[in-house]
This record gives sequence, C-alpha cells and structure tokens, in this order.
Amino acid sequence: VLADYGVKLENLYECEPDAGLGNGGLGRLAACYLDALATDGYPARGYSILYECGIFKQKLVDGWQTELPDFWLPGGEVWLVPHEESALEVRFEGNVNESWDGGFHHVDVENYKPVQAVPYDMYVAGKDGKGISVLRLWAAKAPALDMTLFNQGDYMRAMEQNAMAEVISKVLYPADNHPEGKSLRLRQQYFLVSASIQDIVHRHLRVFGTMDNFPEKVAIHINDTHPTLAIPELMRILLDECGYGWDDAWKIVTKSVAYTNHTVMKEALECWPEDIYSRLLPRIYQITKEIDNRL
Repeated sequence: VLADYGVKLENLYECEPDAGLGNGGLGRLAACYLDALATDGYPARGYSILYECGIFKQKLVDGWQTELPDFWLPGGEVWLVPHEESALEVRFEGNVNESWDGGFHHVDVENYKPVQAVPYDMYVAGKDGKGISVLRLWAAKAPALDMTLFNQGDYMRAMEQNAMAEVISKVLYPADNHPEGKSLRLRQQYFLVSASIQDIVHRHLRVFGTMDNFPEKVAIHINDTHPTLAIPELMRILLDECGYGWDDAWKIVTKSVAYTNHTVMKEALECWPEDIYSRLLPRIYQITKEIDNRL
C-alpha cells in the first residue's frame, strides 16, 4: 500500500522513536518471549517500568562521549493504553508491627511512604496475528500532596516525597556508584516487582477466589536477577494479606516462580547494603532473612 503512494517503509521507521524500555540482551529476550507465546496462543503478560527517559542518547563532544536524556515518549506513547483505574500502591520504608492472635501472626507496616503505580499496556502481536501478548508498563506517580506540611510553610518537605516517587520511572539503569544511586535502583526493582505481583494476584483472585490453586494456573518467570524480589513479595502477600502459614506459602511460591540466570558476571549478581535494604523495605527484609534461615 505504501509503495502505491511512493512512501518507503524505512522512512516511517525513522519517524517513530524506539521504546526506551531497554535494548540489551534481557530486553531482546523478553520481547522474544512475548512474541513466541503470542504466536503459539499462550495467554501471557510481561511487566516492566514505563521509563520516561529510557537509558540515554550518546553524543560525541570534542571526542568525548556525552550522555543526554532519551525522551522517547513523545511519538512513542501512541502504542500505550493507560489504565489509571487499575493503579496500585507500592509502599517503602515504615515500621513493622507484629502481634499474635489465636495462633495467627498479624503484621502491619506503619508510617510507610506510598508510591502510585499506574499501568500502561502495550500489545505485542504474534506471527501472522495469531495471538496477542500484553506488556504492562508501570509509571510511578506521587501520592497526594501533604497539605499539612505545605500549609505550615514546609514546602520542600511537602514536595520531597513527590519528587522521590516520580524519579523511580525517570531513567533506566541510573548510576549506582553512590548510596543514592543504589537506593534508587532498589526502589525501581521493588516498585516493578510489587506492582506486578499485586496485579497477578488480584487477577487470579478475581477469577478463582483462592490462592490454593495459584501454581496450577499461574507461572511467573523471573528474567535474571533484577526482579528476584518477586519471591519475598509474593511471600508477603500470602503471609500478611491471605493468611497462609509459612510452609504453605512457601510451597505456593516455589511451585509458581521460575528463574533464569543469564550470566555469572559480578555486576549481574546484585548485592545490596543491608542498611539500605532494611530501611527501604523493612518487611521484605524480614522475609528475606527468614528464607535464608530456613534454607
């Protein structure tokens, strides 16, 4: 059709920016998964973060590499379908309170800092249009402005939480050679994991009403080390929200979560300072320690 109008397809490709969602080996593999599953007719969903700036654009200035933001969304957002009604809350920091009642372990986190995860769906067609996979991308949005602080004239503190929330989905792979960068990367990874696992669990419960058959109906694949917090996050939901005991929750997790490690390079086998981990994710830290104790 384009040839009839003297238009080359390559020229159209140049008009549409590449999605700033990661174009390395992991991103390529994830795209292959969604493509292949759609082609073979399997219902599949992928999850990632809706990065505003992607990774970076490279420009050479006087022979030196200069990194510039890659604002890909203008022109690229036409493929995204927003679902603001399905936004979820991801919680950071806070204090963990524990109590026992009739043999049941109650856990509550107070004084946490919430971030809204707003989903945007991108559809991935299989070969010859045989099926469709859904790539759900999460945008980090700030919670409501703290009017108490604002009206007291503490404008910086009132805006600090908003800025910290929205920076989560700004840039792919921020530098982590300083404590602030490490904290941001950990926030990004937990933001992705918590929103995605909550979404998976909510979808399952809407259909079946129980998590007992979760491993028979859902398979969660962790693509390398970055989303491994999915394991303690699913444990948190089963323990704290669904009321399972540890052993039953662990059986569900181990039967439904799979992991592929793509490299043994040191930078891929992530380690986090214990003080940052326990401060940002206190409940996840507790569960991680208990998993380690029981293995």
